[in-house]
Amino acid sequence: MDNKNMKGWLYLLPAFLFLGVFMIYPLIDVFIYSFEEGYNSASQTFSGTGLYNYSYVLRDPYFLQAVKNTLILVAVTVPLSTGLALLISVALSSIKPLRDLFQTVYFLPYVTNTLAVGLVFMILFKKTAYSDGLVNILIQSFGGSSVDFIGGPYWAKMFVLCFYTVWVVMPFKILILTSALASVNQVYYNAARVDGTPRWRIFTRITLPMISPMLFYLVITGFIGAFKAYSDAVALFGTDLNAAEMNTIVGYVYDMLYGDSGGYPSYASAAAIILFAIVLTITCINLLVSKKHVHY
Repeated sequence: MDNKNMKGWLYLLPAFLFLGVFMIYPLIDVFIYSFEEGYNSASQTFSGTGLYNYSYVLRDPYFLQAVKNTLILVAVTVPLSTGLALLISVALSSIKPLRDLFQTVYFLPYVTNTLAVGLVFMILFKKTAYSDGLVNILIQSFGGSSVDFIGGPYWAKMFVLCFYTVWVVMPFKILILTSALASVNQVYYNAARVDGTPRWRIFTRITLPMISPMLFYLVITGFIGAFKAYSDAVALFGTDLNAAEMNTIVGYVYDMLYGDSGGYPSYASAAAIILFAIVLTITCINLLVSKKHVHY
């Protein structure tokens, strides 16, 4: 190995050490814990090894509820937030005056504290002894009946959680897609206009292929972020998510470690490995799909 290659590996060594200590080693450690049955964190002992932890987690109704909530959240928020962000970004790109102002306004929810935004959403949707909430007031003004979105039926709570999640994640996507649209070479658009190409065809044949790498990046990170959702649910429904039937997989892992049902690191590790397997599988599927639809 020559000196240039050696110098390059030395530059990469801190990054490799960081990844090994803070990512690879914890993952291996959690994988080992997930097979240790009856693990006691105080005495660092366990009663045996096997698949019982996975069997317990997969039969636990709280975990199944968490998986259901997480999958609904992923299926609704990822395509909806990405689609809305694309539409808004295209609209912003076509507006020259005050474009920077609108970009700043749309980006404000992303830099606002998550719990603060959750408190605002609770004020908007929660029914109290003094008020039904602003959203219910609007519903009643159109002749509808009020709904308890925070403590009421499951569909109402899931609607608020999805709405809140889309609101929080969309500003970042708008920022990325606006930058991607600005980087598209105008020569392609000028040539298409000379040929009299309709706008919808310009969008589908030029714009989408040119920004497809950014779209793919947002879809991948959107899936991962939605599967890791936890603070969003806490901001809306409090810490007792199992009672509200609004827990997520990450929330279930946290509860097994530190919550009211805490003290079970083996179960938490098994749930974390299951989550890792789900995210890895979906990411691999997206990578396979991207080979046909993403143009670099």
